[in-house]
Amino acid sequence: MVSAAEQLAANLKFSTFAKADELKQRLLFTLGALLIYRLGTFIPIPGIDTAQLAKLLEGNPNTVFGMFNVFSGGALSRSAIFLLNIMPYITASIIIQLLTSVVPTLENLRKEGEQGRKQLNQYTRYLTVLIATVQSSLTAHGVLNNLALEPGWFFQLTAVISLVGGTMFLVWLGEQITARGIGNGSSLIIFAGIVAEMPTALYRILEQGRSGALSPAIILGFFVMMIVVVTVVVFFERAQRRLTIQYPKRQIGNRMFQGDSSHLPLKLNASGVIPPIFASTLLLLPATVEQFVGRGSDVVTSVLALLGPGQPLHILFYIGLIVFFCFFYTPIVINPKETADNLKKYGGFIPGIRPGPRTADYIEYVLNRITLVGAAYVSAVCILPEILSYQMQAPFYFGGTSLLIVVSVTMDTVAQVQSHLLAHQYEGLIKKAKLRGAKRR
Repeated sequence: MVSAAEQLAANLKFSTFAKADELKQRLLFTLGALLIYRLGTFIPIPGIDTAQLAKLLEGNPNTVFGMFNVFSGGALSRSAIFLLNIMPYITASIIIQLLTSVVPTLENLRKEGEQGRKQLNQYTRYLTVLIATVQSSLTAHGVLNNLALEPGWFFQLTAVISLVGGTMFLVWLGEQITARGIGNGSSLIIFAGIVAEMPTALYRILEQGRSGALSPAIILGFFVMMIVVVTVVVFFERAQRRLTIQYPKRQIGNRMFQGDSSHLPLKLNASGVIPPIFASTLLLLPATVEQFVGRGSDVVTSVLALLGPGQPLHILFYIGLIVFFCFFYTPIVINPKETADNLKKYGGFIPGIRPGPRTADYIEYVLNRITLVGAAYVSAVCILPEILSYQMQAPFYFGGTSLLIVVSVTMDTVAQVQSHLLAHQYEGLIKKAKLRGAKRR
């Protein structure tokens, strides 16, 4: 059964958007903030030979540096101050969320409401500074120092300060987009970086077709595959299992109110893009450290070659890690015990299931079943670019984690805009009702 909010959303028209002045201001603020971010990706770190770094990345678009360049919106190829992007903050947020479920002190902070949330956000910022400092130090020592005009400790210190400062500025900018824009500030910054690099990927594919490296049939197949993959991602990201929730009859004064019925939506992919991000990080960590600190023994080099992107062993580990993180992170997003306790607190129950622990067990049982399908879907989407990138030497912008981020953020942004329009329309209805009541008096 379609809810009243969904019916109202379906009847939204462009005229409603034209009258929503607050929404237009939020959209303009968001566009302005993203423009500042894009300008920052063109401000280079002092003392770096940008031409040499761009040449290095151009010759190796499918290496670990190529992937970093995608998520930084091209900042790596320009050695910009936003080279690390907002990824240290995302990593810190995930770590804090994971620790919240196992550390009692952090779990109590989460339950304290707004004050506890502010304290957790402060811990996340501290951890972001630490992670950004470590990553920028490795990058400055292992990569940028070799490309500096005057290498040395002073250049490395300057690079670390610039990169950490750039990351923390993006953290602040993302918070401003969340508070004063249309929400999802951090996700929109990553989204803007990935989308900005897509024209470059398209140019590379067309250039390979012009030079004869790729046949027209393969290029046409790429575009068909893009449409199919986007359709599949949209379908699975919107898919959900709805559990019927029944509320008992209530008596208020002398009136008896009929029990209401609602749904508990469980997304098929509740963990979102967290599993592929974690899996990619763990698989690329050994190769990244090797390239930063120098080459190791022949045995280490052979093992890293077997775990390299595109290799069968790499794909198997990739799938295994994605499945593991899907099942590990989903209970954190949707805690069956807390959900069951909240339902019992407000008098709700699942028909045929006893409230309390039985409800928690049933929710966990349903989550495990749909998470298995969601993990298979995420694995399939992430494996496809592996084959294209490393077997056919095609850019990997059109699949995997980048595609999941682009599609998911687009859907979330549309939902945010729609919710603002609904709020505006509700405010208009309330004002009309008040005017009618005043006229009757």
